[in-house]
Amino acid sequence: MSAQSFFARVRIWIETTRPATLPLSFASILTGSALAAWRGGFNLSTTLLALLTAVSLQILSNFANDYGDAIRGSDGKERLGPLRGMQKGLITRLEMRRALWICLGCCILIGSALVWNACQSVNDIIGFLFLGLLAIAAAITYTVGKNPYGYLGLGDLSVLMFFGWLGVSGSYHLQTHAFDMSILLPASGCGLLATAVLNINNLRDLDADRKSGKRTLALRLGPLRARYYHIALLATALLCLSLYALFELKSLNGWLFLLAAPLLAHQGWMVLHAPNGAALRPLLKNTLRGALLTCTLFAAGAAMS
Repeated sequence: MSAQSFFARVRIWIETTRPATLPLSFASILTGSALAAWRGGFNLSTTLLALLTAVSLQILSNFANDYGDAIRGSDGKERLGPLRGMQKGLITRLEMRRALWICLGCCILIGSALVWNACQSVNDIIGFLFLGLLAIAAAITYTVGKNPYGYLGLGDLSVLMFFGWLGVSGSYHLQTHAFDMSILLPASGCGLLATAVLNINNLRDLDADRKSGKRTLALRLGPLRARYYHIALLATALLCLSLYALFELKSLNGWLFLLAAPLLAHQGWMVLHAPNGAALRPLLKNTLRGALLTCTLFAAGAAMS
């Protein structure tokens, strides 16, 4: 294989990891770690291992999503998103299955290191090992298997759970070794913003998903109600973060995330008035940037509080 062919193959695999989506896996960990720092329990090694675990799970999910959609024919010519490696015919089924096994091994290895490094009790070890296995199963079965839940409209709930509740609350608990119900407010805020990213992706692909039988929540709601749902996700996320800033952080720094509110409001307006899937395509990046900026500013404000 020539150097040019080698680097072309590397580029294909990098694109298949969907690097633009990977920061979403960081956002919840950074938020949970910032809140741990606010509580005086920040641990650098735990944070780094949690970040590596989150990104390995995200890559596993992205690979499994490409594989599942490709073998089910969901990635057809009607799809408006970027072409994927298997969709282009540049990655074979065998190669993707091998990549999935490698990613699975990395998830288990890094996740085990995280549990070993952070957990202080047998109950915590058992609990987080179970949650890790659950996250792996969710990453794979989103589009793979006889009845993938992504085709049943349950993807939004999964994103809320893993990019919000588990990501924030888990990273917080692993560092503070404590849990309080109020942490579910910022956890829900992060999860709802990540869900908005998924929703705009599903809104864009409504026609293709309808033809392939992929019954996403956006498809079940219909184009108009899915747009209102999108605005509700953004607004509720800001409300959750605001309540936590008001009742827990009690500092002006805790309101830093509101600097991103105009961006989210503008993005919601654009989604509501986008005439079709093609018009929604560029808005996916804006949704992603808005979610990341909001979570980053909230994390920074919490740490400074």
